[in-house]
Amino acid sequence: MRTTLTLDEDVAVKLKTEARRSGRSFKATVNDALRRAFAYAPKAPRKAPFKVRVRDLGHLRPGLSLDNVADLIEQVEGPLHR
Repeated sequence: MRTTLTLDEDVAVKLKTEARRSGRSFKATVNDALRRAFAYAPKAPRKAPFKVRVRDLGHLRPGLSLDNVADLIEQVEGPLHR
């Protein structure tokens, strides 16, 4: 894949020096350096799945129902709940 990569000056110098030392192309040196870096990169820890803890809230007052939440809020908090 062809791409443009902007390197910091100190990184470019190290890569050019390594390419000359090893007798490989700059491209091969960059690819090898990236492969080595990715091989040693720490893996992101797996997060535990989110779990909802259910708890009993008790019984509703007589006359209230969970079948229509809007009506329930209206009854509990009044008409100005918005």
